[in-house]
Amino acid sequence: MKTKFAASVLSALLYVQGLLGIAGLATVLLKERAHAGEVSTNSDMPSGPSLLVVR
Repeated sequence: MKTKFAASVLSALLYVQGLLGIAGLATVLLKERAHAGEVSTNSDMPSGPSLLVVR
């Protein structure tokens, strides 16, 4: 009985560890994607002062 309980606890811990690993990987990938979008947005914008003329 104790062996089955220990096996189920170990299985649950491994499952949770897998979920945390997937969540960590998703976080890293989403941060990289957001950073890449930020870099491309900044490169699309002209650098330097801008002048707006209203008549």
